[in-house]
Amino acid sequence: MLVEELMTSHVFTVEPHDMIDRVFFLIHYEKVRHLPVIEKGKLVGMVSDRDMYKALGPKSNSNAIEANKTGTELHVVPKKVMNIMRRGITSILPDTLASDAAAIMADQKVGALPVVKDDRLVGILSATDILRVFSKVEHAKELREQRIAEGVSHS
Repeated sequence: MLVEELMTSHVFTVEPHDMIDRVFFLIHYEKVRHLPVIEKGKLVGMVSDRDMYKALGPKSNSNAIEANKTGTELHVVPKKVMNIMRRGITSILPDTLASDAAAIMADQKVGALPVVKDDRLVGILSATDILRVFSKVEHAKELREQRIAEGVSHS
């Protein structure tokens, strides 16, 4: 199975000069955990929900998220994506074997890999994408084994 069969093609991205409130919005409202950082069409880094939360500081840090005087609006303190993103990240090609991509993710302890073709971002492969396929394959195997066992026991 190839990465292009599993990856998410519709990828939310941010730019280095975006403010982290954009990251906060995408993570909370679009339900994504990893955002490739693109500059002039090129992949330059990644920012994750963990990077954002680390930048916000401990939960007791009241300076990380501020409310207006009436307490009806919250905003994240002004900080740019370039200050929290990870650089020098590993990317993979769409024709990479899914098993190889999973091994890279496990070795590097990352939850997602950007998928790049001809120096352009074409998708993202997350641990969730791999787990979804693993679950389907394992379930099919278990059903097959169950049918075999039932067939043998009825002979």
